[in-house]
Amino acid sequence: MGKSGVVNRDFWLGKRIFLTGHTGFKGSWLSLWLHSMGAHITGYSVDIPSTPSLFDLGNVGEVLVESVIDGDVTDFEKLKQSMQKANPEIIIHMAAQPLVRKSYESPVETYATNVMGTVNIMEAARSCPSVRVILNVTTDKCYENQEWHWGYRENEPLGGYDPYSSSKACSELITSAYRRSFFQSSDIRVATARAGNVIGGGDWAEDRLIPDLIRALTNGEQISIRNPEAVRPWQHVLEPLSGYLMLCQRLYLEGEEYAQAWNFGPRDWDARSVEWIVEQMLSRWPYVHPGYKVIRQDHMHEANMLKLDCSKALKELNWAPRWQLDRALDATIQWVVGYLQGRDIKELCEQQIADYEADCLGG
Repeated sequence: MGKSGVVNRDFWLGKRIFLTGHTGFKGSWLSLWLHSMGAHITGYSVDIPSTPSLFDLGNVGEVLVESVIDGDVTDFEKLKQSMQKANPEIIIHMAAQPLVRKSYESPVETYATNVMGTVNIMEAARSCPSVRVILNVTTDKCYENQEWHWGYRENEPLGGYDPYSSSKACSELITSAYRRSFFQSSDIRVATARAGNVIGGGDWAEDRLIPDLIRALTNGEQISIRNPEAVRPWQHVLEPLSGYLMLCQRLYLEGEEYAQAWNFGPRDWDARSVEWIVEQMLSRWPYVHPGYKVIRQDHMHEANMLKLDCSKALKELNWAPRWQLDRALDATIQWVVGYLQGRDIKELCEQQIADYEADCLGG
């Protein structure tokens, strides 16, 4: 089946893509990667989620066929009209309320976006004859967390303590129901992707470890961490994106057998604690910094241990993570330093995409 982790650039040339959440961190990286391969992308997002943003700094809007930035996935009529206008072959659904802690503050918004948004995507796709593939990007947090020291497999029970995790488990169940109820007898192939904690340059989201750390470092402030022992499956943003692209290729070219749930995470040894990540980032920071402190004043529930078992993707998709965590941290710091030095952000992203692809081709 070819080398592990290789995205087929020829496949994406001229493909019509409808990408929700294109203004976000992952969505902006994916837009630039798809554009570099010649895809025709329509982006659909409710807003630009941060200031600054990778979407603005990377001029992502300029590489799209159309960029809808007032497109709420809870607005079914607008979503359907935008999708029909785009006439896509492939839908990649990434729009979400993506933060655990915000889900405690805004549970209704979280469920509306992550649950009914998924329903609306599926319904809109049913009215769009051009669609061949739907990929719903959910999260590693969709599993019923048991604090295990081994990785969750795709057949483990879904669940969620907090509204975010619960809403993403619901999104998985909705996708499965639509696949079996409506799409199994059609030409549309539907899959879900569950990725780990992504890192990389251009993430300015609130209440995420790496963005919070970068903000503190660039302001010369001390970073505060609330749960230093928490272990997560950290990976560079290009890792899961390569998995999404490879999965879409298989769904489009090879068929229904790939229409299921897939994990895309790092190797087991790259699941590390929050404190380890902070110390490694500080050791790579080329400027003076004041270190970090631990403040445990928050009582919201967060899982301590979370890992993914990606053996199914390794075996059946021939996908494999290519950048170990050290390389991912290096790339993140290099991106941030380039940004601080005034480098062209679009070129910086495109160079890292090219470096990643070269490492994949190298074996």
